[in-house]
Amino acid sequence: MDKAYLDISKASDIKNPADRRIYRFFETLPGIISIGTLLGVLVLSWLFPAAVSVFVICFCFYYLFRILYFSLHQIMGYYTVQKHLKTNWVEKLRNMQTERNWQDIFHIVVLPTYKEEENIIKESLNSIIASDYPKEKIIIVLAVEQRAGKEFENTARKVENEYADKFYKFLTVVHPDNIVGELAGKGSNASYAGKIVKEKLENEWKIPYKNILVSSFDIDTKVYPQYFACLTWYYLTEKNPTRASYQPIPVYNNNIWNAPSFSRIVSTSNTFWQMIQQERAEKLTTYSSHAIPGEVFFEVGYPNNIVSDDSRIFWRAYLYYDGNYRVVPIYYLVSMDAVMAKNFWQTAVNQYKQQKRWAWGCVEIPYIMFGFLKNRKIPLWTKISHTYTALDGYWSWATAALLLFVLGWLPILLGGEKFNFTVLSFNLPIFTSRIMTVSMVGMFISAILSTMLLPPLPKGKSPFKKVSVFVQWILLPVTLIIFGALPALDAQIHLLAGRYIGFWVTEKVRK
Repeated sequence: MDKAYLDISKASDIKNPADRRIYRFFETLPGIISIGTLLGVLVLSWLFPAAVSVFVICFCFYYLFRILYFSLHQIMGYYTVQKHLKTNWVEKLRNMQTERNWQDIFHIVVLPTYKEEENIIKESLNSIIASDYPKEKIIIVLAVEQRAGKEFENTARKVENEYADKFYKFLTVVHPDNIVGELAGKGSNASYAGKIVKEKLENEWKIPYKNILVSSFDIDTKVYPQYFACLTWYYLTEKNPTRASYQPIPVYNNNIWNAPSFSRIVSTSNTFWQMIQQERAEKLTTYSSHAIPGEVFFEVGYPNNIVSDDSRIFWRAYLYYDGNYRVVPIYYLVSMDAVMAKNFWQTAVNQYKQQKRWAWGCVEIPYIMFGFLKNRKIPLWTKISHTYTALDGYWSWATAALLLFVLGWLPILLGGEKFNFTVLSFNLPIFTSRIMTVSMVGMFISAILSTMLLPPLPKGKSPFKKVSVFVQWILLPVTLIIFGALPALDAQIHLLAGRYIGFWVTEKVRK
């Protein structure tokens, strides 16, 4: 079967007019559903305030149970993480009884970089050196952008000279600018680096693909000590190891003590969401730093024309292998930077831009829906399940916070004098506020677990800093709207209008 549809990044990539119209319709769905929900609530609150009030009560109950359900998974995920961190994975590898020898497994670590300072690159490399896996089984690929300028290429060469003898191989790859068909960003950089590595594997290194795991990292990713050992154990014990990606849990502890409160809330919320998703492996896709079998990375090909490359590689492989592909959750940590700039307001702007870039993952909805139309081998119910999960996820992201914190008052504000004198009108805000008060248990759980995940307090920091990290969660409702719903709506409106965004590189600042 022709699988040219795997390379689609947007509707205009499709030559067939009928297919192009179908794909374009799918692109409009996230925005239509989210905006339609918000406008519909406004109009119906004016026309049918009593009916909307009943809907409000049901909606609050639905989200109350949803929050409790997610909180349970959050707690379970946290304790599983703690168990994994305490496990001696190197010892488990030495004692495991499998057909394949764990010492045959090589790890290729791809580190795309764009104008990051030398110390940030070195900190990531030092964390790999400090890990417990044999360094003679690790290959570093430092992927530099030509468009960054000669200064940063020279920095990369300097780092290579310093670290080359510490690993099996250290390869610096300069990604050329303005390659036709590419979108400038992390994905195209990693994809180009992968092509160079593939040539090295076939012509020089002679390592079989089945013995390779590729970790696609952000440049600020720091591994915890036994990441590679844990990853190797999962790979060798998986029933069908080359038909799965491997997803660790990201924490944003690199600069967590210096980041402003809203940045900490956003980053920690993202960690907790990933913990929850790990507990629901059937809904899990790859995100940010993750690992891919060498066979998949080099056979399927890493996407080079999309902003959301980390999730696209999963869906690309899922469609390529006709649904015989999954994500294996690894309850082990990798650490990255929380968003931080040179001042408070620039940090806020950068945080919004990063959230908008992440929310641009809504482009996966038309991609998978169109792919499901073209691929007849994937079961229908599986297609429906994945489509619903994607639509519900991005709809909730864009609307839930606004509905929860505004919806209870709309029928009263717009319903008119006749409705405002009803018993339902009087009790609606009281009832909804009580439901939302109970639902704050989820925020309380997040506050507790966030303090338990913190790294040691640096010297010179006041012990009261830990207290502020706990108290900061009172800002969650505002943060969910400003840095959650609004950038998600922004992204979906852009996609609805056919105004495709490019890859925005998050500034890395350490204090």
